[in-house]
Amino acid sequence: MNIVQQHKEQFDKSIDHLHHEISSLRTGRANPAIVEDVKVEAYGTMQDLKSVASISVADAKTINIQPWDKGVLQPIETAIRNSDLGLSPVNDGVMIRLILPDLTTERRAELVKVLSKKLEEARIAIRKMREDVRTQIEKVEKAKEIGEDEKFGLQDDLEEMVKEYNDLIRQIGEEKEAEILKV
Repeated sequence: MNIVQQHKEQFDKSIDHLHHEISSLRTGRANPAIVEDVKVEAYGTMQDLKSVASISVADAKTINIQPWDKGVLQPIETAIRNSDLGLSPVNDGVMIRLILPDLTTERRAELVKVLSKKLEEARIAIRKMREDVRTQIEKVEKAKEIGEDEKFGLQDDLEEMVKEYNDLIRQIGEEKEAEILKV
């Protein structure tokens, strides 16, 4: 296995991270990923909402949050109100309901900007990994473990892989943007 293929897993992890990051961007439909990473102060520490409650989708516009311990109902409500999600939780004493309002054109434009920022962060991560792999290739060549021809072959393989991942990032971005802008 060559140096480029050894780093493929790192490139895959950056794509997985991108998927996780953009899953919380709100589209027109309710999705548990919107709130699962909201930080809640429970039991003296900050925890993700998904660690202290079950999150389910009741219908296309409603998310239900059922805490495993009713004592954290109020901290969950407070955490959602204080988050930048712009949602108003309804606490009925047993669970919290989030009714998602329709997205305005302005909010959709804001979400597209946030998406663009996250896509650019993923591209930067890919570029940094490319530089790390290039540095490794140079070190291996200087140590006389590979020849110059093999070095250039590895660099070509690396550029091809980076291009594939950048195309994948662009495709993911286009799909998510279409999802956000769909009325």
